[in-house]
Amino acid sequence: MRVKSALISVSNKNNLNNILKVLKKFNVKLISSGGTYHKIRSLGYRCEEVSDYTGFPEILDGRVKTLHPKIHSGILFKRNSKSHRKVLRKHKFSSIDLVISNFYPFESTLKNTTNLEKIIENIDIGGPTLVRSAAKNYKHVVVITKINDYQNLIEELNIHKGCTTLKFRENMSRVAFCETASYDTTIYKYLNSRTKEIIPERLVINAKLFKKLRYGENPHQVGAIYGDEETLNLNQLHGKELSYNNYNDIYACLRMIKTFPKNKGTVIVKHTNPSGVSIENDHLKSYLSALNCDPISAFGGIVACNFKINQKVAKELIRNYYEVIVANGFEPKALKYLKTRKNLRIINYNNSLNNNNFKIVSGLNSFLFQNNDDHVLGGKNFKIVSKVKPTKKIMKELIFSFNVCRSVKSNAIVISQNNKTLGIGSGQPSRLDSCKIAIEKMKKFKQFDNEDSIIAASDAFFPFTDGIEALVQAGVSAVVQPFGSVRDKEIIRFANDMGIVLAFSKTRHFNH
Repeated sequence: MRVKSALISVSNKNNLNNILKVLKKFNVKLISSGGTYHKIRSLGYRCEEVSDYTGFPEILDGRVKTLHPKIHSGILFKRNSKSHRKVLRKHKFSSIDLVISNFYPFESTLKNTTNLEKIIENIDIGGPTLVRSAAKNYKHVVVITKINDYQNLIEELNIHKGCTTLKFRENMSRVAFCETASYDTTIYKYLNSRTKEIIPERLVINAKLFKKLRYGENPHQVGAIYGDEETLNLNQLHGKELSYNNYNDIYACLRMIKTFPKNKGTVIVKHTNPSGVSIENDHLKSYLSALNCDPISAFGGIVACNFKINQKVAKELIRNYYEVIVANGFEPKALKYLKTRKNLRIINYNNSLNNNNFKIVSGLNSFLFQNNDDHVLGGKNFKIVSKVKPTKKIMKELIFSFNVCRSVKSNAIVISQNNKTLGIGSGQPSRLDSCKIAIEKMKKFKQFDNEDSIIAASDAFFPFTDGIEALVQAGVSAVVQPFGSVRDKEIIRFANDMGIVLAFSKTRHFNH
């Protein structure tokens, strides 16, 4: 299909000269409006203004420019239809064979202002309408919506001497509908954010391909990550490319350290489960406490710190093998030291990371949708149901342990002391088995102090006394669990008989 005329209407006017050169080469008539028309003229090319072409002026402060039958008939008519050609001859309309358009910068407007009027005025109507018309009629019209595709069009026209192939037009149509869908989704997302509707009637996701990954969880699976550098807020400073599993573990790390007090928390994650967690003012002690909870499981895992890593911490980190180290900054000497490990992935993250409010899981051609479990835990979330009451220190420890539970796969048991985990039991079908694993790890690595209380947390209620009994026999003197079992009274009675602290949480924290 030969390109004889082109309508160009772009918000982003970069790289126009390159495309205009080739259009002039093949004697393509140019039609344009507004700022694009003046840009084309300023570059020295002949161009007919839309208002002259249609015989109708731009109106409503430019809201109506290209919305005219002469424009859309020229784009939409079927070149192989006698009736369509007859209509065009009757109205003296001409064909438009190429549409180049990109849209008002709605997304960047959202970043730069909260003024509703300015935001609404940056909703493009004419551009997406032109693009949809051209994309629908791709059998006869070529549409270009991305500056990156200018060079593809130039090559297509040069190879085919001013013509385009059906395959090329169909591909550009696919790209165009993707652009209009993405644009409309951004507008919908903004308007929906102005309501209190948490669960909308339709789930519309707009995500840009950030990177194709080598593979997914396993080598026989394809993998990719969608988003952009700004929304990810991950700055890789060194090492191999991140894998699907790396990203998955990083997300698990960041969900946890987001809940820590500023500048004092460390978590080590393996297969999305924490192997050790610690909160300490001393950064080196914070890391070592997290490591020593389970140094065997930590091998090959991911370390995340919500503080800037210094040289002392870096020297300790380098003594173990990790896939990824994530921190809120690195001192220059520390970074230099860590970079001696060629393949170690070093990630600097921004504190604002992970502000997404929703979690989506796909399966069976459907989506499970929920808001994130980011409920802030405080004293009001808990009720002390035992006769023995906790001290302020023990209460803080109960909250720490229960908070860690949120990031452990259910069934989850966390044993801790002095704001560091001693043993973590995760992902077991039986809560009793999770208790046994947590106890075994605590005893194996012996990080506890016999002088201080040992605390245990369960992500859901104990349905029987066997689990809490195993914890007490292992030395636990305070337990926190959600209420809700028909045997809650039995659990309370057992706690009182054993003389331990028992706190009930008002919230449950499964993590499947």
